[in-house]
Amino acid sequence: MNHNSRKVAAEVKNLTKEYGARGFLTQVLKGIELTVYRHDFIAIMGPSGSGKTTLLNLLSTIDKPTQGTVILDGQDITRMSNKELSALRRDKIGFIFQDYNLLDTMTLEDNIALPLSLNGVPGKDCVQQVQEKAAMFGLKEHLKKYPYQLSGGQKQRGAACRALITGPEIIFADEPTGALDSKSGRELLECLRAVNENGQATILMVTHDPFCASYAKDVYLLADGRITCRISRGADRKEFYDRIIDVQATLGGDFS
Repeated sequence: MNHNSRKVAAEVKNLTKEYGARGFLTQVLKGIELTVYRHDFIAIMGPSGSGKTTLLNLLSTIDKPTQGTVILDGQDITRMSNKELSALRRDKIGFIFQDYNLLDTMTLEDNIALPLSLNGVPGKDCVQQVQEKAAMFGLKEHLKKYPYQLSGGQKQRGAACRALITGPEIIFADEPTGALDSKSGRELLECLRAVNENGQATILMVTHDPFCASYAKDVYLLADGRITCRISRGADRKEFYDRIIDVQATLGGDFS
């Protein structure tokens, strides 16, 4: 499918971000250009301090750029009011953070349904949609449990269900496997890849881990505030993983 006929989910043009006061400015991002098409699964990698989390925060409306435009769902978010931004976050964006952010006082089912409940979706519809998502992430028999009764992997898959439940335009995942052991991390990534391949999610993930990145379709490497290269997956994940490692080694730097 060629890119021209595909809908753009997110786009940044000439994106610059500086921190600090005059004379002590640190330029974290230096004129980033990036287009994310619907149904893409993109991983952004880079050494510590390369600006990957900053880029994610700018794209996901958490932070504002110093210069440049961020287009989400066809709208320039740098020109939106706070009220418009909260509506956009609610309807068009899903987040998966490293530390799950589930509410301890609610069952997994209620945690996943929360975005729908807040949007006033009737109870019966909520239950049905939660069941569907939970089945995709292997959580159906855990829905009545509270977060403290779940493993880290189950909590993170629950957080992924919650991120997907409103059918957002794009999912932002910040080091989603960072707190998980390798088996739980792999299960989460398999689920994310499956929902992406079923056409149910566009995913932009920040990670320092080549194994995690190898589940994406394209990997962009950030270094010193700029995108230095893009690696695209062929049919084989293992071969893709090896290519990511090679490029990483060429770039050098601490990817932790």
